[in-house]
Amino acid sequence: MGRSRAIGAYNRSNTISFVKKNILYRFGIPNTIITDNGTQFDGRKFRELCDKYGINNYYASPAHPQTNGQTEAVNKIIKHNLKAKLATKKGSWADKLPQVLWAYRTTERGSTGETPYSMAYGAEAVIPVETSFSSPRVQLFQPEINVDMLKCGLDELEERRERAQIRNAAYQQRVARYYNSHVRERRFTLGDLVLKRVNPGTRDKAAGSLADKWEGPYKITGIAGHGAYRITREGFGELPRPCNAQYLKIYYP
Repeated sequence: MGRSRAIGAYNRSNTISFVKKNILYRFGIPNTIITDNGTQFDGRKFRELCDKYGINNYYASPAHPQTNGQTEAVNKIIKHNLKAKLATKKGSWADKLPQVLWAYRTTERGSTGETPYSMAYGAEAVIPVETSFSSPRVQLFQPEINVDMLKCGLDELEERRERAQIRNAAYQQRVARYYNSHVRERRFTLGDLVLKRVNPGTRDKAAGSLADKWEGPYKITGIAGHGAYRITREGFGELPRPCNAQYLKIYYP
């Protein structure tokens, strides 16, 4: 099961501290770290850290959450649950995250037919509602046979994981077929003039709903693969990171 730690606000200093404590000192030195394009990952100190330990630092396409589909699907669920739980107290999300993660880990996933918790430990967690209403599992608990039952669960765990993996692969194929049948892929060629969608974080807040949603024009100067393109704007030069086609559209003078 993955490891995570919630931090309310990231900066260059605590990002380096996080990488050291939660990755390097726990799992060893990785060959590659893939990050988004935040300034905390593009600063001199972070690059020096990667150079010091021989780590390749690759960047995901800006504003392209599909770079890691599984992770983003989980994040979408977690964010939705956090919003529902926090209501108007959005600033305390880091304190509430463990509760939301607990709910996620103990809920059966449609893609696997299993809970993430059981896939890690071979048994289902006892959740609060079971103790409040005395579920059969709580009522029939017998300490003398509990250890043997847990051992049996661990013996069967590898087989359950394989079945879950097969179900998940079938689920992903169904989702991919549905998506591909409805999506219209955007493709561009070298030299095309395009507009780029403005990142909501950099949009002119003073303009409100009248703020420009697209900027440019840019010229397609390179193909980075996987639907990402290198673009250049006259007078500004080439953007440092490829941009995904999802956030580009043809410019008509």
